[in-house]
Amino acid sequence: MSNEDINVISDQLLERQIQRLIEVQTYLRWMFDVFLWLTVGTASIWALRSDIELWIAAFTWAAVRMSLISNRLPMLGLGFCVAMTLATLVWQSSIILWGVNQRERRSLIQQVQKIQKQGKSHLLWRWVCEEKL
Repeated sequence: MSNEDINVISDQLLERQIQRLIEVQTYLRWMFDVFLWLTVGTASIWALRSDIELWIAAFTWAAVRMSLISNRLPMLGLGFCVAMTLATLVWQSSIILWGVNQRERRSLIQQVQKIQKQGKSHLLWRWVCEEKL
């Protein structure tokens, strides 16, 4: 094999590893969002159950405003859950629609190189660098 063939193979391997790292990051972001909704989101909705009953009976913006004023912590919890979910949706959509920008690509290459350098002791080695035959 020539040097050029080896470089092409190594570039293809790096591309596959970058793609797998993006997939792992996407999976971890969604798992974090699910965890947030199951913990913070559930607790916030439970704390707002009487207000939600009022909203179902007669929805008004005044009722929502009063709930915001009187239940700041549960509303912040719900807001945080919604914000993290939307951030994940926007991040994933931008990668699907426009691909990875150059700055993020350099960061992904550095992360892959760090995983390769650390070897099998790295937490993500199995999902990013290990080649399955």
